[in-house]
Amino acid sequence: MQTKSEERSYYAKAMLFALVTLVGVAYVKWIPYYAKAFVAQSHHAIGDSILSGKAAAAPPPSWSAALDYAVIYIKSIWQALVLGLLLGSGIKVLLPGKWLGQALGRMGFRNVALGGLFGLPSMMCTCCAAPVAVGMRQSRASVGSVVAWWLSNPVLNPATLIFMGFVLGWDWSLFRLAFGLAMVVGIAHIAERYGAEPFAVEADFLPETQEGGFLSRWIKEFSTLAIGLVPEYFVLVLLLGAARAWLFPVLGAHDGLLWIVAMALAGTLFVIPTAGEVPIVQAMLALGLGAGPAGALVMTLPAVSLPSLAMLGRVFSLRTRLVIASSVALSGIVAGIFAMTLF
Repeated sequence: MQTKSEERSYYAKAMLFALVTLVGVAYVKWIPYYAKAFVAQSHHAIGDSILSGKAAAAPPPSWSAALDYAVIYIKSIWQALVLGLLLGSGIKVLLPGKWLGQALGRMGFRNVALGGLFGLPSMMCTCCAAPVAVGMRQSRASVGSVVAWWLSNPVLNPATLIFMGFVLGWDWSLFRLAFGLAMVVGIAHIAERYGAEPFAVEADFLPETQEGGFLSRWIKEFSTLAIGLVPEYFVLVLLLGAARAWLFPVLGAHDGLLWIVAMALAGTLFVIPTAGEVPIVQAMLALGLGAGPAGALVMTLPAVSLPSLAMLGRVFSLRTRLVIASSVALSGIVAGIFAMTLF
């Protein structure tokens, strides 16, 4: 039986978590994206492609190519990554374990829909959302709700849809929205049904002991999460930055099923910052890329990446992550085939 002081403490910490979330997301996402929307409207562009900059093609694989990409990428996402680590660790420290389990712990469409809906305001890229997904799963949210939250952040990002409308055209925004809704709900359901195992009672998932103040425990959880996720993440970013010329060759006017499959697979593996797919696809379309491969990239580039899938290794088995990745790639192929007929 909780005392009144314990109950007040729970609510105070929950309010602190809500405040950190609101201020952090406003500072890192809402305010910058509001300004960026006017840039997209007036210039019909939001910057150069992160793959190649102002050049027509990505640089050949080398240590320099890897380092250059990592520096540009980290400059774009570091604030959101810190926020993701703060929130992912804060979930375990500031929110009572039973709250998230009661809200999102059951299997089924309702929790998948709620998870997807809750992911819309945060608008994170797949890697910055991954630490929060780890914290949600460790607090006993269901696989479906966690996957829906994680995917809806980049795929259904309202700011990206607006940027896409001004830069690529509103038909592309509607295309992304329609296929994005199907991806988020469908892949979350598939992961829950075919990829998930019974919830394991592991040390990582057991309730934390309440020794020490909440601030010291938050710092400890933040450090543990960062040390466990960030080093492997940055190594994979370096490798993908070096390999971008292989993953995204200069396609010219290539189109058709083979190129759709190739771009769906490359988009599933590669890592980009939030809305990075917009200038990438804009640059490739200008070079003559067909609508089919472009449609595959529009759907797969933001959804997942090799680094973000690796980051979720603490809470999802290899089978679950393979189910998610293959579902994203297949969704990209289907979307690319539709894009060939629509654009």
